[in-house]
Amino acid sequence: MTPARRLRELLAADALVQAPGAYDAITARLIEQAGFPVVYMTGAGASAAHGYPDYGLLTLTEMAENAGRLARAVSLPVISDADTGYGNELNVTRTVREFEGRGVAGIHIEDQVAPKKCGHLDGKEVVPLAEFASKIRAAVAARRDPDFVIIARTDANAVTGLDDAIARANAGLDAGADLAFVEAPLSLEQLATIPQRVRGPCLLNVVPGGKTPRISAEDARRLGYRLAIYPGACLGPVLTALDASLAKLRGVTREATAGATPAEVFRRFGADEWDALRRRFAGESEPAS
Repeated sequence: MTPARRLRELLAADALVQAPGAYDAITARLIEQAGFPVVYMTGAGASAAHGYPDYGLLTLTEMAENAGRLARAVSLPVISDADTGYGNELNVTRTVREFEGRGVAGIHIEDQVAPKKCGHLDGKEVVPLAEFASKIRAAVAARRDPDFVIIARTDANAVTGLDDAIARANAGLDAGADLAFVEAPLSLEQLATIPQRVRGPCLLNVVPGGKTPRISAEDARRLGYRLAIYPGACLGPVLTALDASLAKLRGVTREATAGATPAEVFRRFGADEWDALRRRFAGESEPAS
């Protein structure tokens, strides 16, 4: 059975599919050894592993190669972040072929303006709905294995509101996507209404310190979600553990870091420097302190 076929069987069952986020082969193998059924390659984690914040700085090749390493390291299906598809419909076509050719079981493609940002940061922009739908149509047409899973992600909730996000999720499903991913619901009410209004299976993104309220896997299942991804499941604990271990090695005392927001994590990977570069070339002034 191919990983993509296995993923489809899991998604068709009654249980919520939980996919912790890995960013390298070590974390992927640990997820498998912990007994989870699916590995999620987090774009934020992959960016951090390359020394960058989640600002869309990694290329298609870097992301696909990283996802391929994870897929080779485990026997589980791997779902990968594929950002915006790295361009127009032609780029999306190549994106699907590159990930599929490396044994990845599925990807999600979003409607942000490139370069994208982490879905739990402010200042996002989205492309027109028609452009997003055309990219999903291209992704569906590009897959050689009909079991390869295409997930349509929209970041519109934080930009144009929930009604537009729901419309975009449904447009993605109408274009042939297998699941809809409405990023960053802002309340328990929004969390509950999304599976009711989206005309197909939904993905929930569980981000520690992010914009979405935390709910249990059982609550997510009861609300109607089919898949939950946990992009910070490995990266956050690794940062905390290494901070403590390195402080101990130096013989210093360091307070445990807990509950860091995505923005705080990305600062550790150069977000302030990249923000300053963008302001500099855009001719913008430094923000008030």
